[in-house]
Amino acid sequence: MSDIRPTYSTRELVKKPRVYMRGCDRRFAFVSGLVFVLLTAMITGCEVGPNYHAPNTRVSKGWNAPTPEPTTQSTVLPTTQRSVTVEEPLAVAQWWTAFHDPELDSLIHRGVQANLDVRAAEYRILQARAQRGATASELFPQVSSAGSYSRSHSQGSAETPGANSGHFDHSNDFWQAGLDATWEMDIFGGVRRSVEAADANVGFAVEDRRDVLVTLLSEIALDYIELRGFQQEIVIARNNLDAQEHTAAVTRRRLLGGFVTALDVANAEADVASTASQLPVLETSAEQSIYAISVLLAQEPDSLAQELETDKPIPTTPPEIPIGLPSDLLKRRPDIRRAERQLAAATANIGAVTAQLFPDFSLTGSLGLQNPQFKPLFNASSRYWNIGPSVSWPILDFGQVRANIDIQNSLQMQALLAYQTAVLTALQDVKNSLIAYAKEQVHRKALSDAVAANRRAVDISLRLYAVGSTDFLNVLNAQRSLFGSEDALVQSDRAVSTDLVSLYKALGGGWEAAEPAPPTH
Repeated sequence: MSDIRPTYSTRELVKKPRVYMRGCDRRFAFVSGLVFVLLTAMITGCEVGPNYHAPNTRVSKGWNAPTPEPTTQSTVLPTTQRSVTVEEPLAVAQWWTAFHDPELDSLIHRGVQANLDVRAAEYRILQARAQRGATASELFPQVSSAGSYSRSHSQGSAETPGANSGHFDHSNDFWQAGLDATWEMDIFGGVRRSVEAADANVGFAVEDRRDVLVTLLSEIALDYIELRGFQQEIVIARNNLDAQEHTAAVTRRRLLGGFVTALDVANAEADVASTASQLPVLETSAEQSIYAISVLLAQEPDSLAQELETDKPIPTTPPEIPIGLPSDLLKRRPDIRRAERQLAAATANIGAVTAQLFPDFSLTGSLGLQNPQFKPLFNASSRYWNIGPSVSWPILDFGQVRANIDIQNSLQMQALLAYQTAVLTALQDVKNSLIAYAKEQVHRKALSDAVAANRRAVDISLRLYAVGSTDFLNVLNAQRSLFGSEDALVQSDRAVSTDLVSLYKALGGGWEAAEPAPPTH
C-alpha cells in the first residue's frame, strides 16, 4: 500500500475535518477498536453457569440435652464433679482450660506448634493458593521472548538458456529477536468461574486444617485422660494388693494357730496373685498412652516418659458446659464448612465447563527485530510487528462438552449430599456425646455408692473374721467386690472426662485459639 498521501494546509484541514492515515495506522486503529470491544465484552460480559448460593439448612432450635437428676451427696467423692450442659452461647475456643490442668494445657500448646499433620495441612493451603494463582494468571496476557540465529548454505549448478551451465555457492545469515504475546479473552467467564472454584478450594484447605486441629486437640486430651485413668487404676490395684497381702499374712498366722484350714490360705494367696497380674497390663496401657501423646507432639515415643510417668488425678469437669444452639454448629464445625466450600467449588466448575460451548476469542501479537546481519539488527529498518484477533469455536465434538457438563452437575449434587450428610453427622455426634455424658454421670453416682457400701462390707467382714464369727470366703468376696467397684469408679471418672472431650470435639471447638499462621515458604 502506498505511503503517499495528499497534503493540505491548516485551513483546508479545518474545513475538511478528516483524518488521513497510512495503511498501517488504519490497521492499528481497527485492531485497537476490536480490542476495546472485546475488553468491554469481557468486563461486562456474562459468566455462564449457575451462581452459587450457600445452602439454607434448617435445624432444630434446641438440643433438649439430658441432664443428670440431682442426687444426694455420696460418702465417696468421685474424681470428677457432677456437671450439666446449658444452651448458652458457645465458649469452646479454649475448651481444654476448663479442666484446670496445666500439664494438659502445655501438651496442647506444644502439639499445635509441632504436630506433623497440622503442618502438612498448612502446606496444603499453600498448594491451594498457588493453584489459585496459576488459574488467575489465565486472565492476563502471556508474553514470551525469543532470539535466534541461523546460517544456511546451498550450492549446485544451473543452466541458463543461451548460456553455458554454471555453478553457485551461497551462504546466508539470519538474526532475529522479539516478543510474542497471546491473550485469550475470558468473554464468557470460563476462567473467572475457574478462579471462583480455586477460591473455594483454598477455603476447603483452610477448613481442612481447622478440622485437623480439632482432631488433634481432642486426641491429645483423650490420650492424656486415658493416661491419668490408667495411673489411678494402678494406684487402686497396688492399694488392694497391699490389703490382700496383709489379709494373706493374717490367714497364714491363723493357720499356724489352727484356727483356719490351708484352703483359706490358698484362696488368700490366689487373690494376691490375681491382683498382681493386672498391674503389668495397666502399666503397659499407661506407657502406650505416653507414647501416643509423644507422637502427636512430633517427638519420639518415650521422650515424655519422665515428664508424665508420675501419677496424677484425672482432670475434673466444670460444673456447667455451654453448648450453644444447633444453628451454631453449622458455623463452627470445620467439616461442615469444608463440605460447603466443596459444594461452592463444584458449582463454579459447572460454569467453567459450560463456557467451552462458546467461542474463544484471542488476541495475538509479536514485536521484534530481524536482519541478515547482526550490526544493523538494532536499526529501525529491522523492526517488525504484527497484531490480530482470532476466534475458535468447536463445531463437532460428538457431545463431549455436554457430557462434561453432566459430569459437573453430578459432582455438584454429590457435594450437596455430602454437605447434608456432614450436617446430620455433626448433629448426631453432639447428641451422642450429650447422652453419653449425662448417663455416665448417673452411672458414676451408682458406682460411688457401691464403693462406699463395699468398703463397709470389707471392714465388717474383717472384724468378724478376726473373732471367728464368719468364714474367710465372706472376706474374700467383700475384698473382690471393693476392688472391682473402685476400679469401675475410676473408669467411670475417666469416661465422664473423655465424654466431655468428645462433646467439645463434636461442637467443633478449639480451632480459633489453636489455629497457627500458615507458613510463608
